Amino acid sequence: MEVPELRRDAVSGRWVIIATDRAARPTDFIKPKDVPQDRDRCPFCAGREHETPPEILALRPAGGGANTPGWEVRVVPNKYPALRIEGNLGIVGGPLFEHMDGVGAHEVIIETPEHDTHLGLLPTPHVEKVLWAYRERYLDLDRDPRFRYALLFRNHGRSAGASLAHPHSQLIALPVLPRRAEEELEVARAYFAEHARCLYCDVLEAELEAGQRIVYENEGFVAYEPYASRFPFETWIVPRRHTASFGDLPDEDLPDAADALGQTLYRLHAVLDNPPYNFILHTAPYDPIPGHFYHWHIEIMPRLTQVAGFEWGTGFYINVTPPEEAARFLRAIEPGPRVALTGAPEELHGEVGGR
Repeated sequence: MEVPELRRDAVSGRWVIIATDRAARPTDFIKPKDVPQDRDRCPFCAGREHETPPEILALRPAGGGANTPGWEVRVVPNKYPALRIEGNLGIVGGPLFEHMDGVGAHEVIIETPEHDTHLGLLPTPHVEKVLWAYRERYLDLDRDPRFRYALLFRNHGRSAGASLAHPHSQLIALPVLPRRAEEELEVARAYFAEHARCLYCDVLEAELEAGQRIVYENEGFVAYEPYASRFPFETWIVPRRHTASFGDLPDEDLPDAADALGQTLYRLHAVLDNPPYNFILHTAPYDPIPGHFYHWHIEIMPRLTQVAGFEWGTGFYINVTPPEEAARFLRAIEPGPRVALTGAPEELHGEVGGR
C-alpha cells in the first residue's frame, strides 16, 4: 500500500493530500447523467433569438440581421444578471459593514446553435471562433473604467452549476478585484522578486521536462495535470508565450489555443464519459500591472468528488487520483475528431448589437 502524500502547490501555496492508498480509476467517477434540457424550450437554440436579451455580438458567416438565425457564436446579456450595468461605485457602511451597488456586466457566450454538443466535440475552427468571441468581449468590457476584473467561466452539467444544457459560457465584469485573483498575483509577484523569473513559466518548463503529467501539447499551448491537483483530473492549459492578460492573446495563437482546449475537453469527455466540469480563465486584472510576473491560463476542474468538512475546515483538498495517473489515462486517448483550420483568424468578423 502506497503512503499518501502532502503536496504543496507552488502557484497558490495551498497544500493538497494525494491519497495514493485509495487511488480511483476513471470508471469510479462515472455517474448517471443529468436529464437533458428540453430542446423544445431552450432559449439559446437558433430560431428563439427573441427569447434572449438583444445580442451584443454574433458571428454570421452568411450575413443577416441581428437577433435572427444564421449565427455560429452569439453573445447576449444574461437575462438574470448577477451584477448590473447601472449603479454607483461608492462604498458605504463603514469598515465592518461595507457595501456598494452591484455594478458590473454579466454576459452569456452561446457557443454554437447546436443543442446537444460541447466544446470538446466541436471542430477546432469553431472552438477558435468561441475563443475569438471571448477575447473580443473581454477587451470591450475593459473599456469601461468602472471594471477592474473580468471572470470568464464555463459550467458544464447540472451538478457543475449549468442551468441550461445548451453549450454556453459566461463573462462577468467586476468593479472589485476578487480575493482569489489577489492571492495569485501576490504569489507570482513574490516569486519574481526572489527569482527574477515568471513562476508559471518555470512551472511549465519543469512539467515539460518531467513529462509525466503532460496531457497534450502543441506549438503554442500545453495541457497538464498540476503536481498538487486539488481534484481528480484537474487540468491546466497554459500558453508557452509569456502573456499576463488573456486580452493580449494574438490572432496567430488562436488556432493553437482552440486546438489545446478542444483536445483537452475531448479527452476528459472520452475518459470520464462526459463529466460535469467547471473551467475558469485566470488572467491579469484590468488595472495595469507589470506584465513580467503573471501568466494567464485556463483551469479545468471536473466535478467528480465533493468538498466536505475537512476541506472547508482546513483549506486542504484530498485528491484520490494522483495527477500522474490522470495524465496517463488522458494521454492514451487518440486525438478527437478535429478538422484543419480553413479560415485565417483575421477573417473572423462579428456583428455587434446594442447592450
